[in-house]
Amino acid sequence: MDKIINRKYQICTKLVLDTTYPGVKFDDNGISHQYWDYQNNIKQKWKIDKSGLQELNTIVQKIKKNQSGQDFDCILGLSGGADSSYMLHMVVKEFNLKPLVFHVDGGWNSEIAVSNIKNLVDKLELDLFTEVINWEEMKDFQLAMLKSGVPHIDIPQDMAFIGVLYKFAKKYNIPYILNGGNISTECVQRPLDIIYWGSDMRHIKDILKKHGTLNMKTFPFSSAFYHKLYLRYVRGIKVIKPLNYINYIKKDAMSLMSQLYDWKPYPQKHFESRFTRFFEGYWLPTRFNFDMRTVDLSSLILTGQITRDEALEELSKSPYDKDLIHQDFHYIAKKLNIDSAELKKFHQMPLKYWMDYKNLNNIFKISEKILQLISGTRRGGSF
Repeated sequence: MDKIINRKYQICTKLVLDTTYPGVKFDDNGISHQYWDYQNNIKQKWKIDKSGLQELNTIVQKIKKNQSGQDFDCILGLSGGADSSYMLHMVVKEFNLKPLVFHVDGGWNSEIAVSNIKNLVDKLELDLFTEVINWEEMKDFQLAMLKSGVPHIDIPQDMAFIGVLYKFAKKYNIPYILNGGNISTECVQRPLDIIYWGSDMRHIKDILKKHGTLNMKTFPFSSAFYHKLYLRYVRGIKVIKPLNYINYIKKDAMSLMSQLYDWKPYPQKHFESRFTRFFEGYWLPTRFNFDMRTVDLSSLILTGQITRDEALEELSKSPYDKDLIHQDFHYIAKKLNIDSAELKKFHQMPLKYWMDYKNLNNIFKISEKILQLISGTRRGGSF
């Protein structure tokens, strides 16, 4: 791990990534590796011209043909956030697909997310399949992550979503998964030392063994080897990212959804979850000195949706609504059945990272390189 505390402060001259991003490297002109990675390796994967739409249409026609006569021709997870919401609108209204729409209720939904989801499925006249995660298990998992001292305390929500996604795909025999990951808003990877592999089961089991208290009987765990290798290459399940075949501009998409579905925006990406809002807006900046907005805003700079000056202006503001800090701190603690003092103790404990627990990081890195050669994908899910 990069010892950022000993580095002289530097910020990318093209983006807003700085030395708080673990492992960031700059060239002689002060330009970060992430800028050149986008220009040289990622940009061409975002198919924003007519050929992208034609390719997507070909994929859609194949899905319809292969799933002819079935109740559903694809599966789509809906969080209520901008990406999944617009993707649902597009595939139903513009491509006339019949998705099985599911939502995972991990206990942290914001009121805005609940409203956005309801408005979308009601106006699109779709059924919503909701999986409610056993709260006692989710709570114990969440507390174990907090007690572990690592930054990636949001893993329980991500793991639940992935596990339920493949559970539904298998149960209803649906071989096509539509994923809202996209280059437009996610082309800069989140740093591994902050957002570790969410499906490293050796790592998760070690944390649960040391800090958990329950025998997880129903939690939908899913290892990367199961859903990235077995299901995809043995069972033939295909993951498609429709937003990478169109000129997806987030601001325009949100405006359209507001008009059509009374969709409400969130203060920041992924803030449809109340815990994620607390985690990214408060926990990471104040405990690990890392502001996730530097990553998200850098993606928008690269894809021409904001200027660097606009991003810097945004970063000059607090990452968290100060009026909500006390309220959310108390809410999170109460929801986890602890008092605010104990949550504060977790916040002040010595910092730990993925390498402080058993892990499969080396195997994951090798696997990522192999998958990148086979399918062109990489960690982070944008393509």
